[in-house]
Amino acid sequence: MSLPFENDDEFTYGNYLMVPELLSLQRCVSLDPSTGKPEHDETLFIIIHQVYELWFKQMLHEIDFVVEQLDDDNVNGARQRLKRVLKIMKTLVGQIDVLETMTPAEFASFRSFLANASGFQSAQFRELEFALGTKDRIQLDWFDGDERTRLDARYEASTLWDAFVGVMHRQGLAVPVEVRERDVRMPIVESPELQATMIANFDDDGFVGLVETFTDLDEGLQEWRYRHLMMVRRTIGTKMGTGGSDGAAYLATTLFRPTFPDLWAIRTGF
Repeated sequence: MSLPFENDDEFTYGNYLMVPELLSLQRCVSLDPSTGKPEHDETLFIIIHQVYELWFKQMLHEIDFVVEQLDDDNVNGARQRLKRVLKIMKTLVGQIDVLETMTPAEFASFRSFLANASGFQSAQFRELEFALGTKDRIQLDWFDGDERTRLDARYEASTLWDAFVGVMHRQGLAVPVEVRERDVRMPIVESPELQATMIANFDDDGFVGLVETFTDLDEGLQEWRYRHLMMVRRTIGTKMGTGGSDGAAYLATTLFRPTFPDLWAIRTGF
């Protein structure tokens, strides 16, 4: 795709960031019969979710880079980029505060116009889960085309967790072979042997820093899941979600299921 300018004189803030095109993407589908215009709060709903997708794109960009850094044994570089991901996670959670300024009645004014559209259809969020190590093959059937191709690739690929245990192994720590050679398509399961290795090396500041940053990431994701659930409950209660999803009932099943279970299990070992 070519940029919308041909020389330096045309290189401006607006055309570099494609601001006119960006601002044209908020296409409301609702209609207030009393005014003949879209419902007021639909614009907020669209912008919030478009911004989420942009942040998901950046998080995937950063996590892929972190994996590369870990594979190259650049632990400090990986940790610095993970800290950026953590800041983005805080921003995602903060956006819920904005969304919660919309009352249930205001959301209901345009909800029926959303038809089968649902947040469950966010391919990038599923990519993010797959990249971290939370994989569910059933989710692949929800997508097709380019989204399915990207998710298939993520499903078959090693994860951030695998990069983490790989660098541990190369640094001489006793990582069980079943952890190093696990089927990357399967869920991450606890390993008492790996936990013992982690606990034995908690006097290594560099190692501890990486472990705690990974734990921060997991906690941040769980915070996002909790706030998302409470926002849905606050907005639609126990109603079914759009697109026929279970809404809050499904979201509740995702709580307190850590992405990196070993990092939480070791807390009782000190």
